[in-house]
Amino acid sequence: MWRLVAMICLKALGEKSHLGIKYWANHISSRDRAHFKSSRSNAAGKSSSNTAGKPIRCRAAIARKPREPLVIEEVIVAAPKSREVRIKIICTSLCHSDINYWKLERPPAIFPRILGHEAIGVVGSIGEGVHEVVEGDTVIPMFLPDCGECADCLSKKSNLCSKYPVHCTPWVGRDESSRFTDMNGETLYHFLHVSSFTEYTVVEVARVIKVDPAIPANRAYLLSCGVSTGLGAAWKAANVEIGTTVAIFGLGAIGLAVAEGARLCGAKRIIGVDVNQDKLEIGKKFGVTDFVNPRNIGDKTVSQGWGKTVMLGVDQPEAMLTLSSFEVLHSGKSIMGSLFGGLKPKSDIPVLIKRCMDKELQLDAFVTHEVEFEDINKAFDLLLQGKSLRCVMWMKK
Repeated sequence: MWRLVAMICLKALGEKSHLGIKYWANHISSRDRAHFKSSRSNAAGKSSSNTAGKPIRCRAAIARKPREPLVIEEVIVAAPKSREVRIKIICTSLCHSDINYWKLERPPAIFPRILGHEAIGVVGSIGEGVHEVVEGDTVIPMFLPDCGECADCLSKKSNLCSKYPVHCTPWVGRDESSRFTDMNGETLYHFLHVSSFTEYTVVEVARVIKVDPAIPANRAYLLSCGVSTGLGAAWKAANVEIGTTVAIFGLGAIGLAVAEGARLCGAKRIIGVDVNQDKLEIGKKFGVTDFVNPRNIGDKTVSQGWGKTVMLGVDQPEAMLTLSSFEVLHSGKSIMGSLFGGLKPKSDIPVLIKRCMDKELQLDAFVTHEVEFEDINKAFDLLLQGKSLRCVMWMKK
């Protein structure tokens, strides 16, 4: 899903890894407070008055056709069904998964669609059978579910969910229907079970995590996908230990989050590999100790020793991975895929948030730009040009 491959060469000294992640509440800006206070009161007000159980109108950025600018239109958002939550989005952001599906001109792409899956918001209303959150709660919607009931969710060996599987479905729930329509009655499709490029969205409660409202919205939302994926890759998937050497191929937001996670786990050497020379200085902010630009070196393959390769991203759906079985066997290497960094959303994300109170996790540097929702196409341009890591898009008060 994400265009990143992290190769972790484990050369540990024997100590256990540690992950201390801290909180930055003292750095909440006046803008953050204003957006959050307004969004929370508005969401609670709309729900408690006359919109609970009823459809509402709001603005959404619609991808009508592949590779064309998004269009902000008024849409109708249905009331949440059983075990669903309707969320008023405070702010959202764009990641390469959104870009990839916006570009894609064949299945599983489908249009018109409301993209977006990194966000934070406030519960506006809840469907039948929802007990985990109430109206007014601050929540992070997640593409990866965690029902807490199925065999996979109860297992420590998996972060998948068999009750609410992750599919590139255009629907919100298991009933294969949409909660969005435009003003002409046309169905608007969902994206990664979240669809955050809208003032209101509907998400299954298994994909919703309640968070402390004191956390700055434009930092907390980072934990909904990319940053958590990178942190988890170092912490959970690769199990980086103190003294480890880590090589990261691709220093986008997720790759830099891998570096941050490796730093917090005590890695001694963190090697960043990227064809963009500007990432040399950027990487230093996240603990990268060495930098390699493949365009500036020879073609010799680095194949000595042993280690673990953690794959966090893929190319096109039909892309194939080719490797030498002989080399894997005789060198003792291992290769693993990792969805969301191996994290279990409802158990691991609260741990990350709680450990943020130690003020060790560096999140500020991930946010390079902030714009209003109306300028969403500017956010697309910034990411396409490689000028941004994360561009926060604020909904209006």
